[in-house]
Amino acid sequence: MEETLYHEDSSLAARKRLDPVGGEWCLFLDVDGTLLEIAPTPDAVVVDDSLKDLLVHTRHALNGAVALVSGRGIAVLDQLFAPHRFAAAGLHGLERRDASGALHVAPVDIDPAFEAAREALAGVAEALPGVLLEDKTVSVALHCRATPQHEPVLRRLVQAIADGLGPRYQVLEGKRVLEVKPAIATKADAIRAFLLEPPFIGRRPVFVGDDITDLDGFAAVEGLGGLSVAVGDRVDAQLRVASPRDVRALLSDLSEGRLAAP
Repeated sequence: MEETLYHEDSSLAARKRLDPVGGEWCLFLDVDGTLLEIAPTPDAVVVDDSLKDLLVHTRHALNGAVALVSGRGIAVLDQLFAPHRFAAAGLHGLERRDASGALHVAPVDIDPAFEAAREALAGVAEALPGVLLEDKTVSVALHCRATPQHEPVLRRLVQAIADGLGPRYQVLEGKRVLEVKPAIATKADAIRAFLLEPPFIGRRPVFVGDDITDLDGFAAVEGLGGLSVAVGDRVDAQLRVASPRDVRALLSDLSEGRLAAP
């Protein structure tokens, strides 16, 4: 049964779900919609110093076992959270930087068919005023945050283009965004890889996310005896918080030891 945290009807039982038994936590965090409110465009987000400091404090409290798991590229995450660098998985698991700083990149071949799909997706964005194309090199996302009325036709057009690429590619659908990416890696794959390495190995995983793109990560941590935490009401998880502001409250409790096992 799903329980709510940091809300007026939060229960002691819900908070106790975050007391690890027989070990310590490790923490995986989505970024947009989870740590940060969704902005009108991807470039419009700003990470304030208080959040950066809180993440550093939380990482210290968990002996380094904190990683960002995002659809953004790692280079973009580094820009957002500068001057700090965190263990991170970017591009929905296509790239990963472990806690030692080593970079692991999924072997994505240059596919001529994808180059044609990239051009087709750019044409879709041009044909639908207000739709924003975000080219991540190995994947392409189309955002309709400013023009949600385009979402039904955008979904149909993007899916048709992706279908032409075959099973090597998939469409990830998020909050008013559709992304065509290689199917070779996922957020779940990245989380499982982290859990084989220090300082994550042997710890109980928590993954906090807000969208459909986080569901495979939720399933991964749940299958490993960890906990999934949903932000907002778009997706289901074992626990729920209302907003990114409540995620900060959760991080504060974890970093200050208020949710540690007695």
